[in-house]
Amino acid sequence: MLKKEFPIEDEWLAYELRPETPREGIPLATVFPGIDLKQRYENMNKAGDPYGISFGELSRVSNSHAALQAAEYAKDLGKFHEFHDRVFMAYFLELLDIGNPDVMLMLAREVGLDHEGLREALETDRYAPRLTEAREDATKSSITAVPTFIIADEQKIVGAQSLDVFRKRLQAAATK
Repeated sequence: MLKKEFPIEDEWLAYELRPETPREGIPLATVFPGIDLKQRYENMNKAGDPYGISFGELSRVSNSHAALQAAEYAKDLGKFHEFHDRVFMAYFLELLDIGNPDVMLMLAREVGLDHEGLREALETDRYAPRLTEAREDATKSSITAVPTFIIADEQKIVGAQSLDVFRKRLQAAATK
């Protein structure tokens, strides 16, 4: 949407928010103790309504390592955005475990990626150095949450925000 209004060049960088998360994931209530999950889902669905997105009631936080490596693989093959969108839908709407390599292989097939090539990349942890480097870069830039957007190398937008927030920041950057 905003790419039609502004000359946006986006670069997605992998950021493993909780690398200590076990492979099988952990309950959402453990990550966010005391959170009102019902209210959280109501807020998420209210935000998603204008875009036709109905979020599922996520009960576990997946370990994102496999998903982030798979996204790097997709990036190398020119299918990042398509794969990223599919992983988003799988996790937040379909409630699939994106920490499961078999789920990543299934999603890769769905977007036309070579799933055997991805299997080899996951088994050898091929993209782990990129994840480490991205995490180090994020730490240097004081990034501690996802998503974080950096506009014109200076303005940060943290978390899921409205299009109006992005539009205002992009307009401000365009006038500099």
